[in-house]
Amino acid sequence: MGKLDGKVAIITGAARGIGAAASRLFVAEGAKVMMADVLADNLQGLATELGDSVAICQTDVTDEAQVENLVAQTIAKFGKLNVALFNAGIEGSLAHPTEYDTDMFDKVMAVNVRGVFLGLKHTMAHMKENGGSIVITASTAGIRGVPGMAAYAASKHAAMGLMRSAAMDGAPDNIRINTVNPSPIDTPMMASLENMHGVTGQNNRPLARATPMGRYGEPEEVARMMLFLASDDSSFCTGGVYMVDGGVSGGRR
Repeated sequence: MGKLDGKVAIITGAARGIGAAASRLFVAEGAKVMMADVLADNLQGLATELGDSVAICQTDVTDEAQVENLVAQTIAKFGKLNVALFNAGIEGSLAHPTEYDTDMFDKVMAVNVRGVFLGLKHTMAHMKENGGSIVITASTAGIRGVPGMAAYAASKHAAMGLMRSAAMDGAPDNIRINTVNPSPIDTPMMASLENMHGVTGQNNRPLARATPMGRYGEPEEVARMMLFLASDDSSFCTGGVYMVDGGVSGGRR
């Protein structure tokens, strides 16, 4: 018996990385999953792998009409909505605040903050009658500063503020809302950040060396925390911040 038997989930940012790992795990644990992303080809490939337990909806999470359609399509396909994982996010660029491109700042905030807000707005309305669990992908950057990444850090702090307020609003309706806060995870986003740092390949991974456990996390390790929060195992957990960070939040080696 799976931990998500009989449940229907939306996962944004599902095409790769943590979102793809969560999609695979949620299906393995019995869920029906609507996978959303802007990367249509990647979505289709994953849907072919996972079969009839999933459907796909190409979605720009910054566009309210598209987010509203995502929720409507999920309910039309699977009949209900129990879990939402707001995982879509971008890293932005690496620059001092005095040199940070304003358009890039706006883009990071649109995806990482507006996207979460729109997701909350349109999923909580459908969970009001029967409750549900919402999981937001934040970051260790949501609890501290990150040099050169003011926009990303600000966006993750904001996502946590949305979670904390929405958790209070949703509690009377048994809608649980939490964040999962990964440290650097071995994903395409991390590869992009390494490129910004001028690092390529596996031989010089500075962010891994700065992690007390001495390595990047794996997407599946984050997905397992998301599974806990999505499932009834976490039935009294809401408004919480769940670190999956190899010890980063406890200090450096």
